[in-house]
Amino acid sequence: MHKFPRLQEYKALFYRILLAYVFYFLARVLFFVYNSSLIQIDGVFDFFRLSYHGLAFDTTSILYINGLFILFSILPLVINAKKGYQTFLFYLYFVTNLLMYAFNFVDFIYYRFIFGRSTKASLESLENESNKAALFFNFLINYWHVFLLFFVTTFIWIKLYKKVKITSTEKPSIKYFAASIACFFLIVALCVGGIRGDFKKSTRPINLLDASRYVTNPSQADLVLNTPFAIIRTWTANAFKKENYLTKEQVDKLIVPIKQYKNNPETKPNIVIFILESYGREYSGAFNKNTKIPDFKSYTPFIDSLAQHSMIYTNAYANGYKSIHGMSSVIAGIPSFKVAFTSSPYPKQKIESLVTTLKSVGYDTSFFHGAPNGSMGFLGFGNILGYDHYYGKNEFNNDAEFDGVWGIWDEPFFQYFNKTLTEKKQPFMATLFSVSSHEPYVVPKKYEGKFDKGTVNIHQTIGYTDFALKRFFAEAKKQPWYNNTIFVLVADHGNTIAYDEYRKEFNKHTVPILFFTPDEKYVGVNDDWAQQIDIYPTLLDMIGYKKPFRSWGRSLVNEKQVPPFVIKYGSNVYQYMEGNYICTFDGKKVIGFYDKNDKAMERNLIKNRTSEMDSLELRCKAFVQDYMERVIDKRLTTVK
Repeated sequence: MHKFPRLQEYKALFYRILLAYVFYFLARVLFFVYNSSLIQIDGVFDFFRLSYHGLAFDTTSILYINGLFILFSILPLVINAKKGYQTFLFYLYFVTNLLMYAFNFVDFIYYRFIFGRSTKASLESLENESNKAALFFNFLINYWHVFLLFFVTTFIWIKLYKKVKITSTEKPSIKYFAASIACFFLIVALCVGGIRGDFKKSTRPINLLDASRYVTNPSQADLVLNTPFAIIRTWTANAFKKENYLTKEQVDKLIVPIKQYKNNPETKPNIVIFILESYGREYSGAFNKNTKIPDFKSYTPFIDSLAQHSMIYTNAYANGYKSIHGMSSVIAGIPSFKVAFTSSPYPKQKIESLVTTLKSVGYDTSFFHGAPNGSMGFLGFGNILGYDHYYGKNEFNNDAEFDGVWGIWDEPFFQYFNKTLTEKKQPFMATLFSVSSHEPYVVPKKYEGKFDKGTVNIHQTIGYTDFALKRFFAEAKKQPWYNNTIFVLVADHGNTIAYDEYRKEFNKHTVPILFFTPDEKYVGVNDDWAQQIDIYPTLLDMIGYKKPFRSWGRSLVNEKQVPPFVIKYGSNVYQYMEGNYICTFDGKKVIGFYDKNDKAMERNLIKNRTSEMDSLELRCKAFVQDYMERVIDKRLTTVK
């Protein structure tokens, strides 16, 4: 009986690829262990059910990553079994695999901040950081256990790989080459099918959205997925494409993309906007009075006191999940969905925003961020928006106040903010993006022990930034510009979650929104839907700006055309909230309706549709359609 040519090599190849599956499963287990409070799993069986469906996504990742390794392993050559060639394959296998596999470990931690697997956009956001080495070192110190797990896993993987060696060599013959060529084409065909998801001609390659086909709760899709797959599938994908759900007349009527308000007389108060880093709604008592969370504790005593003299919105959401998304949403009224606008091919265009509209009526505009200039992409996007001035770590010019990782501590930078504003000619619009309430969650040494450390890592830095705000307002009150100023406080996104209520799918990315004027013109508590993109039109309404302007948001104080709503993207679907319901839309069809109080998405009402639900579907489609058209066609102005 003749042995099949190269059988030992094919067995070794199968074993080596099988090892990758084993370690991807291990990464899935560890991912769940680190994020079990954010992903709803109904027991061990449910975990294995989702892991089974995850095999298709693991297959795509493993075959993509190991494409060259597989190719060089099956080439119809006669040197494949030689020691030197096998050494080459060893290094090719582990360099490619470990490079991508490491991203799974990054998401053990990063997932709790973005509530989704990392994508190409996540890598692009890192490009804007000038202090990458410091950030990496900080991550290494604070999450040493993740690095340890990665290196232990790598050690075991290498040891297991070496268990199977190729020792036999075969002489070239017609049978050898014929069998090698036949197996080459068979394995290539299997790899193509594995990468696509199956062998059906009519089936498109699987993508992130396909993970939602197997879940009973949207968060489970992230367990089905793996991070290398998310990065690979978004590497060349352009999520921006025009849709044609409705007629232009229907779109304009449903969302009114060009706003014009005539509710107030024209005035020119100063406008000061604080975008507070990671300042999720759950940290402030003033915004949680009706949540009925047992043993709730607030970490923002100053904001809570300021809220009593302000107009606050207790049901507000971020329109993205990164800091740069917060800037585009708050200042330009541009939300971020599957792929952020700022990470797309389209941000370099003329954009009508709070900056351009206020500059047109004589405002001086400036942006403040205590990190190294250009960090997080703020300087570049600020230049696109047209800010007159940018003030960063360079302009502050005192590294004694540098926190060693992100930027200047909030307290001294807020005082610098106050001093710089006092030197400006009125009216001015100034935006400050804070720094300190961010990982590694430390405070200046002189304040160690002053702020309650709470139950999660961010709590003491929330208290520190609240203290910095208190100090800012105490000094600002003494300045001549103070009484003629509208102050806005909003977060860019949430962060570490302490309470189960905020782990629910529709409570993720909730933020506080607060408007304060020293004369207390706007005071009260509003529980309607609100979002970051509403801030821009609200401010123009407040100051009596009379010209038409492009805005997908709505005035939170006088809107009569568009009802309160929220649109955001999560769990690979659009989430549109209005009235009594929440609608989930996958870009092609609506896949769910939920009662507005069903924040955990426990009961899909799609089989019992009402006319109100039909209206939500139309508004959601109208929003997405107009958003895509205006971004792609570069019509982010009043051009109709």
